Amino acid sequence: MKTPVVLKFGGSTFRTPGGYEDLARGLDERIRREPGPMAVVVSAMQGETEGLRGRLHEVNRQPGAATAAGLLTTADLVSAHLLATALHRRGRTATVLAGHQLGLTTNASFLWARVVDTDPAPLRRALARYEVVVVPGGQAVDGEGRPTWLGKNSSDLSALAVARAVGSRVCEIHSDVDGIYTSDPHLVSGTRMLPEVSYNMAALMSLYGAKVLHRRAVQLALRHRIEIVLRHNRAPYKTGTTISGTGTQMAAVVFNQRSLVLDYRDDAHADSAHHAFHLEGLDTVRLNRRPSVAVVGGYVDTEAVQRKHGVKAGSPAGVPVAEVRGSKVTTHVAQGSEDALRLAQRLHDGLDFPVPGRTGVRVGV
Repeated sequence: MKTPVVLKFGGSTFRTPGGYEDLARGLDERIRREPGPMAVVVSAMQGETEGLRGRLHEVNRQPGAATAAGLLTTADLVSAHLLATALHRRGRTATVLAGHQLGLTTNASFLWARVVDTDPAPLRRALARYEVVVVPGGQAVDGEGRPTWLGKNSSDLSALAVARAVGSRVCEIHSDVDGIYTSDPHLVSGTRMLPEVSYNMAALMSLYGAKVLHRRAVQLALRHRIEIVLRHNRAPYKTGTTISGTGTQMAAVVFNQRSLVLDYRDDAHADSAHHAFHLEGLDTVRLNRRPSVAVVGGYVDTEAVQRKHGVKAGSPAGVPVAEVRGSKVTTHVAQGSEDALRLAQRLHDGLDFPVPGRTGVRVGV
């Protein structure tokens, strides 16, 4: 069997139900150009996961993690079946492999699970039979077969796990931006796209809140030397950034308005909190100039995590904004989301960028 093509499409691809037909058309055209098996990982339609989360909290303000994982992952499953039926309408053979069928086994951290074992056989069997295998992002099961979730925005991680399982050396990630920029191009003016980024730099930016790629997906790609190609999610599916073992030093400003800095009484309490979040599989940054922890990306019940591990809850202190210059990161703390946006713009305006075609010459934005 020819090595499968592995593609991922984020939730912004499906702003309306017509997005599934648009993508099916694009996949159909690609199969005509490049015959061969294709694995497509999809996220939920925009707003669906959070809609389910809201309904869950209406019934129980503190739902169990296993129940939340079982419910929230269904949003991505719906998306997978909608794409599959759009492909059927175009005459393509397609099937869906849900988390319990996929061959990915995780630990029992239901909402931020980590993959501990991969069985490639289910994927390979399906790819030998169908032109397209559609995989709902973020889904897996634990050792007892219970549904687990790889975390918010974890479809990237699913795509890299699929690429590893089927032996693909390249994984394409399609989203509403065509690559990694010097800051969020939707929020900050004057940003520049970075055509080549190293695994380490991509993982660093993700750790501090960049929304383009899931950090553990980059780490998985690094371990197995899978090249990540970032592309736009609409025709003509323009290629932007390639993430690989090569890449130059760069400057960027990274922030996520849902991230939160928690202040603690002293370094010992901050260290304990950082360890507790780490045990739950959550991305946090221990700030080194104050007894604080930055919880990255939002959608985390910080009080519940700290209570579970017997840690005195930290006090919300603001939103982290990271200034990245090569491997050096300086984290600033803004009072709120709007302050974070203004600070990010000001920091980005102060970055220096190389002049194209002129080695060693740098100018301000």
